[in-house]
Amino acid sequence: MDLSLTDEQEFLRDAARDALRRTDTVAAAREALEDVAVGKVPTLTDLWPTAVEAGWPGLLTSEEHGGAGLGLYDALLVAQEAAAVLAPVPLVSVLPAASILDAAGDEASAAVAGGELRAAWLPVAPPSDREARWTVDPRGGLLRGDAPTATVSGDDVTLDGEVPWAPDAPGADRLVVVGVDADGAPVAALVDAADAGVTVEAVTRYDATRPLGHVRLQGAKGRRIAADADALARAWFVAQAILAAEATGVAGHLLPIAVEYAKERHTFGRAIGSYQAVKHHLVEVLRLTENARALLIYVAWASEHAPDQLPLAAAAARSGAGQALDVATREHISVHGGIGATWEHDAPLYFRRAQLSRRLVGGDADATDRVAGQLLGGVVPA
Repeated sequence: MDLSLTDEQEFLRDAARDALRRTDTVAAAREALEDVAVGKVPTLTDLWPTAVEAGWPGLLTSEEHGGAGLGLYDALLVAQEAAAVLAPVPLVSVLPAASILDAAGDEASAAVAGGELRAAWLPVAPPSDREARWTVDPRGGLLRGDAPTATVSGDDVTLDGEVPWAPDAPGADRLVVVGVDADGAPVAALVDAADAGVTVEAVTRYDATRPLGHVRLQGAKGRRIAADADALARAWFVAQAILAAEATGVAGHLLPIAVEYAKERHTFGRAIGSYQAVKHHLVEVLRLTENARALLIYVAWASEHAPDQLPLAAAAARSGAGQALDVATREHISVHGGIGATWEHDAPLYFRRAQLSRRLVGGDADATDRVAGQLLGGVVPA
């Protein structure tokens, strides 16, 4: 099997890198945090026009429905580049939404793929060996909440409930909501974010480049999306894969910077990179990052050739990449010493990204539990 990128994938990656570097998104991330520090709503660089021009909202939408018709791995390449520069591109919300609409052949699919409608998927997790129901992240604590309830009448759906910590919900035109009906079966609906029954409470935690919202649905009216349970569950694993790609992108971006600084910074007359302890820590970052990249390739293969393995692949990638990101951001600060922990340095911005990412959309812990559940589910005690 040839694991190298195709010419088209290299072009996509390089084009994304060039487009994102037209704006100093890292400096903008610091300014957004300064806004938060003084009690202001953070001002973020609006990269939505850039994303639309590049066709990123339609990466996972088939050509038949107005998209680019590319594979999941192509989307992961873009996610890596965006995360490397802390760019606030809403891939983790729009791509799962687009995948559900595309699977259903929904009439809104082309508008979302083309960026005419800015859609945000609300993260509702499919059942696992630990939770036999569809659930949402809690506002606080460890106990997961119930998915919104859905009352279906023909093509109309009425939704009640709350979905906390929804990425990119503030500013979205449409919300793709997964609820459960009276029988516990999942139902998807496309809801106008301006509907009287929808309240989006904007929140900022740790990383100001990641807009979040607590979404309350009180008799919210939506149009049913004819996607089956498998398509709705797949959206969750698409989001896991995107978060894994973002984590891998950041870790891969920080490692060479840390290595170069380890060659330049001297203590006791020697470059700190010559000390075995520093070498070992940086090699561990390399090991974890390469492991995360390998798991992303597994995601790509499963997505194309073994869809039944996508849940395992995406969960494994999320778990492994999350660890890589956590270790990479900590070691990045450590190698830079005192300055690495200061407000003026970029290192804390990436550390904030790591600490928020590890908690979003089920978190790294949920992904690890899903891996364990799938690998050990068939084990019979001796």
